Amino acid sequence: MDEAQARDVLAEARIGPAGRDGRDAVLLALGENAVFALGDLVVKVGRDTELLDRARRELAVALWLAEAGVPAVRPAEPEARFVDGHPVTLWHRLSDPVRPAEPRDLAELLRVVHALPSPAFALPRRELLGGVERWLRLAGDVIDPADAAFLRNRRDGFATAAAALTPSLPPGPIHGDALPRNVHVGADGPVLVDLETFSADLREHDLVVLALSRDRYGLSAEAYESFTGTYGWDVREWEGCGVLRGARETASCAWVAQHAPSNPRALAEFERRVSSLRDGDETVRWYPF
Repeated sequence: MDEAQARDVLAEARIGPAGRDGRDAVLLALGENAVFALGDLVVKVGRDTELLDRARRELAVALWLAEAGVPAVRPAEPEARFVDGHPVTLWHRLSDPVRPAEPRDLAELLRVVHALPSPAFALPRRELLGGVERWLRLAGDVIDPADAAFLRNRRDGFATAAAALTPSLPPGPIHGDALPRNVHVGADGPVLVDLETFSADLREHDLVVLALSRDRYGLSAEAYESFTGTYGWDVREWEGCGVLRGARETASCAWVAQHAPSNPRALAEFERRVSSLRDGDETVRWYPF
């Protein structure tokens, strides 16, 4: 799904009291979802039908967090729409940020989330590697079949290893994609956004993300220490860290592949990542996409 296709779905959804066609919507992000700002709303258009259940669960999570008083984005409609094979969800637009989110802001919110009991509805396990096959399928023959096979083998190996891990922290609700980009800092403080990967699993999943950011994406040692200091623990002390780190690397590499058919930069970044994994070189810098 490219921007033009997402805008067609947005137009078909006829959002707003006047049935706006979305021509004045501003694209904020294009990934698993196309995210648009439309007046005082944010509208998320899912890439395909397979994301419908996840969109419904994200809304349920948002309502649960609201009841628990957790600072998080709030839905403008409690149910997902289904438009031309795409899930569409509406959210209240947040005020402009007062500053960029920092790792310590994320750590504060994770401490709150990790203290929550499970909700009344079922949260899934964090299937970190569950999207690999779909992402590789969306990439099609644009990527080297040998690279796809390599990632499938890594996926299978890390899935087996992850299933055998003994956690250090008590399992429970997690955000699932714990990055500062999923925190919005407004006048009232940090707020969690992008709730679609909320899960019930090892809390270490949320903490290994920043460890990988330090190793691969250029997060400074000082910023990482502010994260671990605020949270109160460094996941790198845990013997299972390498397994979850490797699983996330594999998933992150495959995630980029889905964009390769329409974006040469995505293909170049995918090939960079695969090459570094093949070589076992953990010093190669990856770039956010």
